[in-house]
Amino acid sequence: MNTQVHPTAIIDSSAQLGAGVRVGPYAIIEAGCVIGEECEIRAHAVICGKTVMGARNRIGYGAVIGAEPQDYAFKENGSRVEIGSGNRIGEYVTIHRATKDGGVTRLGDDNFLMTGVHLGHDSRVGNRAVLANNTLLGGYVEVGDRVFLGGATIAHQFVRIGSFAITRGGTRLGKDVPPYFMAVATNRVSGLNRVGLRRAGFSPETRRVIQEAYALLYRSGLNVSQALEKLRKIDCPEVARLAEFIAGSKRGICSDRGTGVEEEED
Repeated sequence: MNTQVHPTAIIDSSAQLGAGVRVGPYAIIEAGCVIGEECEIRAHAVICGKTVMGARNRIGYGAVIGAEPQDYAFKENGSRVEIGSGNRIGEYVTIHRATKDGGVTRLGDDNFLMTGVHLGHDSRVGNRAVLANNTLLGGYVEVGDRVFLGGATIAHQFVRIGSFAITRGGTRLGKDVPPYFMAVATNRVSGLNRVGLRRAGFSPETRRVIQEAYALLYRSGLNVSQALEKLRKIDCPEVARLAEFIAGSKRGICSDRGTGVEEEED
């Protein structure tokens, strides 16, 4: 596998390119970056900040990976971006490196980031997630495996989005979205990610138990602490993970849409 570099590309001599890498016109790869085998860096993309990526990633036109974080506290240091393998990163995506020295902004494997997505400093995205156009993640946001974020979803810093969750386009999040649930409007959830769970191979019985857990959490009249006590007694690994996620929430979890009206919050 031969590495192919367009003559107009600029690559620092200390950057490492694996076998079969393709670098398009006017792309820039700065000092200390490591590009895994068979990656494609398309025209005008910029890879900087000691970014390290695995194999078979496709970096879209004009994307910027590893630039300085948008954080007043940042001072030039050894922070970086780490990207796994098999990711599709679309046009003009921005992924900023971490704020503190030694910190990491991390993207896992087999994710699809569509045009204009932004991953803020110190954010973490798991595996096989889909972030649709213009999704914006603030600093320290955590996104689990197999999450689908609808276009123009906005997540405030430190928000957590659990595995197999989904958001409707334009959702605004300042609180955590528990695993398996669908988020809508502003800090609201509206039932399960039914299609996502079915496609991921969750059995009808497991989906039923998760639905019962949702009802217990939001429709039983119990507060979160009381509902957690009951969730922990349900013999189901998926519900155990749900309870663990909720117990670890620092920002609080999204509330139920309730009446079917998507209420707005200030």
